This record gives sequence, structure tokens and C-alpha cells, in this order.
Amino acid sequence: ILNNRKASGAENMKTVLVFLFIALLALSARAEKDYSSFDSAASPETKSRFAMLDDVRILANGLLQLGHGLKDFVHKTKGQMNDIFQKLYIFDKSFYELSLQTSEIKEEEEQLRQTTARLQINNEEIKNLSQEMNSKIEDLIQNKIQLQEQVWGLEDKVTKLAIIQPSAQETKEISSLKAFVEEQDNHIKQLLKIVEDQHVQLDRQHNQIMELEHKLNHIELQELAENSFTEELTEPEAISFPVHNTTAVTNKSDGAAPDCTALYNSGIRSSGVYTIKPNGSEPFSVYCEMKFGSSWTVIQNRVDGSLDFNQTWDAYSNGFGDLNGEFWLGLNKSYSITKQGDYILRIELQDWKENKRYVEYAFSLGGPETNYTLQLSRVSGSIPNALPEQTELRFSTPDRDVDVIYHFNCPENYLGGWWHSECEETNLNGKYVTPRSRGRLDRRKGLYWKPKKGRYYLLKSTKIMIHPTDLKSFD
Repeated sequence: ILNNRKASGAENMKTVLVFLFIALLALSARAEKDYSSFDSAASPETKSRFAMLDDVRILANGLLQLGHGLKDFVHKTKGQMNDIFQKLYIFDKSFYELSLQTSEIKEEEEQLRQTTARLQINNEEIKNLSQEMNSKIEDLIQNKIQLQEQVWGLEDKVTKLAIIQPSAQETKEISSLKAFVEEQDNHIKQLLKIVEDQHVQLDRQHNQIMELEHKLNHIELQELAENSFTEELTEPEAISFPVHNTTAVTNKSDGAAPDCTALYNSGIRSSGVYTIKPNGSEPFSVYCEMKFGSSWTVIQNRVDGSLDFNQTWDAYSNGFGDLNGEFWLGLNKSYSITKQGDYILRIELQDWKENKRYVEYAFSLGGPETNYTLQLSRVSGSIPNALPEQTELRFSTPDRDVDVIYHFNCPENYLGGWWHSECEETNLNGKYVTPRSRGRLDRRKGLYWKPKKGRYYLLKSTKIMIHPTDLKSFD
């Protein structure tokens, strides 16, 4: 801009000089003419004197005009120079502010790198703690199984002692077993205390990591992965979710066992489909899963979404599906089993990141006259509770909503039959939805577990099992 202004000023100066030169030539010509016209009337001295005076006046007038032109030119040039300097000042100020912002961005980038490094270290520590905790939990489970076997053996011996007077050796053995039980109980309490302390530490570290991940993902514009169990919720247990071969053959047992546990006690140790006959019921087939030193009767299994669970009330009452794959055993059959005595209800869950959790309840199941009312009392588990306890929950399906909550039909809006209390607490018989499904409404019609004060977990597989038990062993 400055160079352009200088070039424009130079051109204006040249124009003024050319104009002055032409004016001087015109004045000179006029002077010569006037001098010749006055030749005859005046003497040479007089003509020369007047001619010189006129020339001086004309020259002075031209110089005066030139001075005014130069003054205006200088004034304009000065104003243009001031504008240029003002613009240069603004440019320098903007450049300085841009440099400051660049420095701040570099500092934030360095802080982000340091945060990422700390996050990786924290993740590694949590991974190591989780592995250590898993190992201790496995030891705890093994000790629990051994302790149960010892207790069962002790119960048999006590039963015999009630009939036969024990010998000194048997009395000594009972005392030894009692001391062993107390020692194992103290050991289990210590392990539980260690696990609880590690839970607190993991929870604190996980919260810090979640905050760092949120900031990191916000800066890098990365999308969070959704719907998975987080590591702080645990007491993780090694839970198997087998996908059974649909060509499996139904096993036949001798006699009429009332449930899968009776089959296990009779010597059967292989998981599979068996025929049972609960008291006062016709024989029917069930899937028995042998685990934890006993056998569980499976009443629901979902692994891949191959079966539509959006069924009618009659279907949920009688059962549907393939016992070697996905199925619902049926409310009638489940009731005929559980009315024989006290049972434990175990729910096993697996999310889309292959994390596995469980929860166990002491429960009672009503008959068809109560709409199969379910009442629960939590016993143990590794995930927050999502079903209300000590509350009568009536089973509902889309075609038979027996208990509409706040004028909102849960089965119709969330698909599948379930013991609904509040429409968002959980639904293990909902539509099989993958994490890629779009839309909050579509996901909420899916297979999920939602604690009342907690996050929403989209599930990949679920299994519901029952097992008779002496509830005192869970105190």
C-alpha cells in the first residue's frame, strides 16, 4: 500500500511540473508578442523594463500556484501515510494476539499429552488390580464350595449323631470340622474385606479416569462407547454362557426327579435337556446346567436374538423356544417347580464388551390366580439391583397388562413379557438390540438392565436359573 501511495504521489508531482513548464512557455510566448507590439511606441529600455516586470509577475504567480499544489500534495500524502501507519499498528496488534493464542494452544496440547500418559498408567493399574481381584474371587469361590461340601458332610454326621451316640473319635472329628469351618469363615471374611477395599480404590480411580476420558474425548471429538458394564461394579465371577447345539439329544433319567438338583444328587453331572416331574405336575423337559457343585434349572436363556420374545400371555404361560438354544420355560412349569420348597433365583448377564455379572435373589412365585406374582429379596451379586425388593410384581405381556403403572402400558411400549414395576427398571425379555441400533426409543425396547440410580446396560446375553437351597447358608 505504501509503495502504491508513493507511486501515485510521484505521478501527481510530474503532472504539476509539466503543467508549470507549459505555463512558463505560454507566458514567454505572450511576452514576446507584447514586446513586438510595443516596439513602435516605446523605447527599447521601456519595453525591456515592462516585459521583465510582467514576466516576473507571471513567474511569481506560477510559483505561487505550484506552492499551493505542492502544499496540497504534501498534506494528502501525510494523511495517507498516517492511515498506513494506523493499519500497520492494527496488523501488528492482531499478529501479537494470534501468537499468544498459538502459545496457549501448544500449552494445552502438552497438558493433554501428559493427561493421556497418566490415563494409560491408571488403566494399567486398574487392569492389574482387576486381575488380582479376579484371582482372589476365584479362591473365595473354591473355598466356598469346599466349605459347602464340608457343611453338607457335617449335616449328615449330625443327623447320624441324633440317632446314634457318637464315639470319641467322631466327637473329635466334629470338633475338628467345626474349627475348620470357623477358620474358613474367618478367611472368607478377610477376603471379602480385601475385595471391598479394592472396590473402593477401583471406584475412586475409575471416577478419575472417567473424568479424564471425558475431557480427552471432548477435545479430540471422539464418540464414547456405550452400554457396557464398567469395571468398578464388580465382584466379577467366571460365568459361562454356552451356546448349545440345537441337535443335542434329550437325556432320560431313571425315575421321576422333581428338578435338576435332584438329578445331580442322583449322580448326573452333564449339562443338557432332561425330563423332570415336580410334585403334583405332569412330566416335562427342562435344561439343567451343572455348575458350582450342583445343578440349576434354567427358565430363560438368550444368546443371539434368534427367537422373538414379543409373545402373548398364553405363550409366556406355557413356554416357547428350543431348550438347546433360546427359550422361555413357561410360568406354569416354573411355578410347579418352585412351589415344592424354597428356591434361589439367579440372573446372569453379559454385555457387548463380554463383561459378565450376576445377581441372586431369594424369591417366591405365585400361581396363575395371582398372575404369577414375583417377590424378591437380594442375596448376593456383582451388579446394582434393578428389581424392587419386598414388592409384589405381577407378570404382564403386550396383550394382557394386569397392572398399568401411571396409565402407561409397559409391555406394549417396551416389548416382551416381564414383571414390570416401573417401566425403565429392567427388561430381560425385550427386543434383541445391538449397540449399533440408532435411537433412544429403539434401545429402550431392547434387552437391558437399568438400576433405579445407575446407568443403562444394553445386554448381549442373559440366563435365569433356579436352585433349591437352605436360606440359612446365605446368612
